[in-house]
Amino acid sequence: MINWIIPLTSLVTAAVLAVPRLSRAETWRAMTTPLASIIGSGFLVLGPVLNAIYGAWAPAIMVLLCLVAYLIGAAVRYNIADRQDGRGRAEIAVDHLSSWALAFAYFIAVAYYLNLFGAFAVDLTPWNDEFHARLVTSAIFIVILVVGLTRGFSALERMEQVSVGIKLSIIAGMLVGLGIYFGEQSEAGALVLNPVTVGPWQAVTLGFGLIVTVQGFETSRYLGRSYSPEVRIRSMRWAQLASSTIYLVYIGLASYVFGHQDIDLDEAAIISMMAVVAPVLPIMLVGAALSAQFSAAIADTGGAGGLVAELTGDRLKPGHAYALLVATGLALTWRFDVFEIISHASRAFALYYALQAAVAAIAASRAGERGHQLGFGLLSAFALAMAVLGTPIE
Repeated sequence: MINWIIPLTSLVTAAVLAVPRLSRAETWRAMTTPLASIIGSGFLVLGPVLNAIYGAWAPAIMVLLCLVAYLIGAAVRYNIADRQDGRGRAEIAVDHLSSWALAFAYFIAVAYYLNLFGAFAVDLTPWNDEFHARLVTSAIFIVILVVGLTRGFSALERMEQVSVGIKLSIIAGMLVGLGIYFGEQSEAGALVLNPVTVGPWQAVTLGFGLIVTVQGFETSRYLGRSYSPEVRIRSMRWAQLASSTIYLVYIGLASYVFGHQDIDLDEAAIISMMAVVAPVLPIMLVGAALSAQFSAAIADTGGAGGLVAELTGDRLKPGHAYALLVATGLALTWRFDVFEIISHASRAFALYYALQAAVAAIAASRAGERGHQLGFGLLSAFALAMAVLGTPIE
């Protein structure tokens, strides 16, 4: 029965998201960009990772990750609302530096997305190993480079809203299936309380290394050509609240039905986990993963190219940035595993967030808002600590 309930839930969700009144709504369209990142790659890795490391405390860690992301989002929203009148040299310089940090973070994030793409592409095949996953990742990097240099990404970027709809529909089906399985395990008295497998300090630094899994909300700041500041602020806040709700339900259910012995922790561990819930889920999840990772990689590649061109005054064209991004991505792919790339991406985004919070603190000082200045200053220091101390999962 569950194999019918899950696809039916996904189809109903897809139908609701396709209703013109919703799909054409300005706020929803503005939400799709941050949602594409926030509940993309992170959703695929967080369940197995948090369960394996933090055990029964995984939901509490998820709450903290979402809270930190929301607070950083508040700094970015403050910068969106700032009219920037009377900006000083220091504020302009820090903001410019943060843009460079974001471009660098995009370079690593695309490697993260496409390495997950490769892992999921081979997971259900006879060639399910690290070497073939890296070959797939490398091939997609070359495809992206060729398309970017010859045709541009405008046609591919239209996939974003469709991709988000597909992903949310499959996630809805998975959560319903996971909820049913949780209920069955509870009735049978088979829920588990896994222990924490690391020490207190390692638990903190590993958490710092996972901030990229709830990253993506900052994209709202760079949609100024399409949406007003009010729409961008509202849509980012709603995207963060919606994604946090999804994550908390997911981790809350998954943390107490899978024992540590049931999880062989790798980049595609969610596939084997969800196969226990229902045989239909692995195929659905692979489809969602491939769609989500490809669209996220396209969005960040295009964003990186445009950002580098803007920052260099067009001395470096987007095509040059694409070539640098692909070269960086290939080097990361063949040098590090996915969890190490996740950690590097987290540190890069944490540095960007530290700089954005610093910009917000300076803007608050300029506006005479001492409370905001102190809060954003502390947030900047905390994000900088994440950038320095974040560690990868072994």
